[in-house]
Formats: sequence, C-alpha cells, structure tokens
Amino acid sequence: MICALGSAVCFGTASVLQAVATRAAAGPGPGAGVDPALLLRAVRQWRYMAGLALDGCGFVLQIIALRSLPIYAVGAALAASLAVTAVVAARLLHVRLSRTEWAAVGVVCAGLAMLGLAAGGEGDRTGSTALRWSMLGVALGVLVIGAAAGRLPEKSRALVLGLGAGCGFGVVEVAVRLIDDVSPSALVANPATYALLLGGGAAFLLLTSALQRGSVTTATAGMVIGETIGPALVGIVWLGDRTREGLGWLAVTGFAVAVAGALALTRFGEAPADIPEPAVPGAR
Repeated sequence: MICALGSAVCFGTASVLQAVATRAAAGPGPGAGVDPALLLRAVRQWRYMAGLALDGCGFVLQIIALRSLPIYAVGAALAASLAVTAVVAARLLHVRLSRTEWAAVGVVCAGLAMLGLAAGGEGDRTGSTALRWSMLGVALGVLVIGAAAGRLPEKSRALVLGLGAGCGFGVVEVAVRLIDDVSPSALVANPATYALLLGGGAAFLLLTSALQRGSVTTATAGMVIGETIGPALVGIVWLGDRTREGLGWLAVTGFAVAVAGALALTRFGEAPADIPEPAVPGAR
C-alpha cells in the first residue's frame, strides 16, 4: 500500500506541473478534440518534462503495488492523487481550498485507510488469452473515442475525453497483471504488452487534450470513474482479487468513500490558467 500511495503522490504532483505547462502551450483559441501537436508543444515546457519524470516514478511504484495488492485498492489509491494535487496546488500555487474540499481530502484518506485494512493479496489467476486480447481491443477503442470527441459539444467533449483517458489508464492497471513473464520473447507474444503501451499512450494524449480547453473538472471526473470502477470489476471477476476474511463490506465502503472524495476534488484536475514565473534574482 505504501507503493500505491507513493504512486499517488507522484501522479498528483505531476498533474499540477503538467496542467500549467499544457495551458502555456495551448495558447489562445478553443481546443477541438485530440491535438497531437499540443503534446509536442507541451514537452518543450520544463514543467511538463518534470511532470513526466514524476509520472515515470509513479508508474514504477504502481507496477510494484499491482504485484501485491488487488486492482481495486491500487485504483482507489491512484484516484486519491487528486487529493495530493489539491494539497500541492494549495501549497505551491496558493490555491485556496474551501472547508468542503479540505473535508474531501480527509474523506479520501479515510477511505484509503479502510481499504488498507480490508484489502487482501492480489488474485492468483493469470487471466485468459481472451482477456488479454480484450484489453488490446479496449486500448484501440480509447483511440477511437479520442478521434470522435472532436465532433462533440464542449461539455460532452470534456467528459468523453476524460472517460477515455480513464479507460486507457485502467487498461494499464489490468495489463500489468496480465504480464506474468517478462522475457523478451514472452513480452512480444503477449497482447497485454501492446495493450499497456497503447492504452497508456492514448490515455496521456486524451488527458493532455482535455486539459487544453473545456471543463477539466468534468474531464477529471470521467477519468476517475474510468480508471477505478472497470479495472476493479475485472480484478474481482476475472483475476480473483479478494478482501481479508469477513472484511468485504469494509473494502467496498472504503473504495466508495475514496472515489467519492476524489470526485469532490475534480476541479484540481487542472491548475490555475495563469501562473506567474518565479522572479529571477537580480532581474528588473
């Protein structure tokens, strides 16, 4: 659970840095769906690259966590990265949190504590070949969602992009569990390998586009739902994830509380649009 929480800290801090960089790279004018050129502009920003480095650390910690915890516990911890984002934004960007939002941060922490007490070990099933191919199909579907989102109204576009990004991140969570042999020949032959790469890449692209324009609060809500509920069900139904004996009710409650608290903090899926550059000593 420590690795899952460490992953949430990395992802939550990275979100603040990436959101500021994406806003700076977008420039004036409305966005329209997925914009690959925006991603190329964003990577020229040091904040975005620092965010990517934190994302890399978070991903490593996420893999470690998924090797010892059920997907539902790791997914809820990753959703809790919004609480980290809120706290980081409050400290570094001087964003004011209301009493309700501070309460939501506490709710997220309480939900994760319940999950930590109730979660058992990871399931012992390796997953079928059909499930591996299904994950690759879902990853391809995420790209289709991104392409179709550009034709939707602004509010619907933000929700669809966020939900698509969440599904892509969810594919990554499941695919990690479906890769049981990391030898080069096995990785090449495993559809889950391609699902992980494609799902993760598509999710980053959709999320970057969602951060560009529109209601990022709506997009982030969709992302939280997409990356928690679906993967949790896959873990329980197909991979054998379970709770500690007699504590199933506590795990369900903790999961629901943590996700609900994260949804209450969805406005922190973006940072303030205009962040002044720090003053350079001696500059006038």
